[in-house]
Amino acid sequence: MSRPKEVIVRYTTVNRVNHWITAICFVLLVLSGLSMFHPMLFFLSGLFGGGQWTRAVHPWIGIVLLISYLGLIVQFWRENLVHKDDIAWMKSIKSVVTNDEEHVPPVGRNNAGQKFVFWSMTLLIPVLFFSGLVIWEVYFGEATSIPVQRAAVLIHSLAAIAAILVWIVHVYAAIWIRNSVRAMTQGYVTPGWAWRHHRKWLEELASDQHDGKTVFRKRP
Repeated sequence: MSRPKEVIVRYTTVNRVNHWITAICFVLLVLSGLSMFHPMLFFLSGLFGGGQWTRAVHPWIGIVLLISYLGLIVQFWRENLVHKDDIAWMKSIKSVVTNDEEHVPPVGRNNAGQKFVFWSMTLLIPVLFFSGLVIWEVYFGEATSIPVQRAAVLIHSLAAIAAILVWIVHVYAAIWIRNSVRAMTQGYVTPGWAWRHHRKWLEELASDQHDGKTVFRKRP
């Protein structure tokens, strides 16, 4: 498929690298965490060199995830603030799910669903991190009592399940909305894509273009 001549940069290289580091860390944490969650899933520890290596590497990947996600928060928190447009979008969720675009109100750079994923992970990742510290036996095992560790395990498990569900919704929506994945792999979208899915954002970009700021680029 030939690339369009005129495109809009949606995510910079820094945005995309930061996102994929976070995504890779999350998947590794899910796989290693599940291998320790139930004996039936222990076979997943083979991906990390066995049970001992899995237990050793899991918390360190969690640290990388936290740092990486903090980078995403710094870059995107302003764009994920909730506005009245998000309420209108949520009220038309049936039209969103059935892909009835004519009855979906225009939104800015991110819709309410994307904002939900962002803020859910902003809450869940710190919960996972701090509950994980409590049960990190090598460094903190002697600092906490058994009842506290058991409570931390429960909180950690519930937060992990919630994060996995949010991640599934995020991935499904990215695949379901055609060419959304391309925005995070190649960094650009077409004006037509922006008009269909983020019309107010496109109008803001067009206004910036009128003011002399270059937001539309031509591909060779």
